[in-house]
Amino acid sequence: MSKIPIILLWFVLLTAGCSAAESKEKELTVSAAASLQDALKEIRTSFEKEHPAIHIQFNFGSSGALQQQISQGAPADLYISAAEEQFDRLVQQGLMLDKGTILAGNELVLAVPKDSPIQSFQDLSKAKRISIGTPETVPAGRYAKESLENQNVWSAAEEKIVYAKDVRQVLTYVETGNVDAGIVYKTDVLSTSNMEIADTAGQKTHSPILYPAGIVKNTAHLREAKLFYTFLQSDSSKRILEEYGFKGLN
Repeated sequence: MSKIPIILLWFVLLTAGCSAAESKEKELTVSAAASLQDALKEIRTSFEKEHPAIHIQFNFGSSGALQQQISQGAPADLYISAAEEQFDRLVQQGLMLDKGTILAGNELVLAVPKDSPIQSFQDLSKAKRISIGTPETVPAGRYAKESLENQNVWSAAEEKIVYAKDVRQVLTYVETGNVDAGIVYKTDVLSTSNMEIADTAGQKTHSPILYPAGIVKNTAHLREAKLFYTFLQSDSSKRILEEYGFKGLN
């Protein structure tokens, strides 16, 4: 074989190798509040169609547990919380790239099985067991406790409380009949077909329910993280969030 074909063959192999390296899929880890699960999965589908070389891997859980994981060095590229308190802690610790942005809002509701005699927060006196998220780590649980206290229901309900690790576990307790009612976000109930909203907590009975998002400072994929962060703020992502019941921001 002559030298020229050998050189050409080497060039082709080298070029192919470079192309393969350049097109290698990057994976982003997004730690996000459990209440965002359904909406974020649909947003991921839209994003990956536009950016096929980037794959989004979600780590869903309570905002407090996720915040603790990131504080302890767990790998994450973006963090989306269901409360400003947990997000701001990471900002104060210097673990976020910046102060982030608010993606959406939500409402706090009383979820019950269909045909339940419980039709309001005041009716919780009829319940044997009530589930909320653990207030120390689950924002929905903290909002629930605040609301019950401000509605003068907490003292009567406290001994009936079954604490859950996140809002999805609260829903499971209600769906399986382990509790008579649960306090979760409006979006959580809209994602199910076998329970209903008995009552909605007044906005003045609890802190504002907001979802801050931002890039974790030690991300190994800054360019890709910025692309998804920007996409989360796009009109198409906002429409998806609103379709799942999240409140748009003025």
